[in-house]
Amino acid sequence: MRSILIASSMLLASLAQAHETTGPNGGRLVDAGDLHVELVSKGREIDVFVTDANDKPLPVEGYKGTAVLVINGKPQRIPLAPADANRLTGAAAIDIPKTARGAVQLQLPAGGSVQGRFQ
Repeated sequence: MRSILIASSMLLASLAQAHETTGPNGGRLVDAGDLHVELVSKGREIDVFVTDANDKPLPVEGYKGTAVLVINGKPQRIPLAPADANRLTGAAAIDIPKTARGAVQLQLPAGGSVQGRFQ
């Protein structure tokens, strides 16, 4: 079941076309629906910063998220929780390369979800 969930997440992520750039926090920035998400990794921890289409920071209170990143050839599922005003954070069991591929899915407090793909 878990394999199916991960595969489904990766498939949904592959459907989203993303243009990756560098964000204001030095991480990788991609579109996620009408939002932008920036993925910053340090060791085993990741931070995901959320901004609107005009790059204005958005409050993440009430957001839930999951990052599914491929690390050493294996998908790692990393739960994300709000850490402060516009940042969600999570930790993996192993170090996360700065160029890890995968997706970040955010559940929005008003309902619905968005997904950003990191290639």
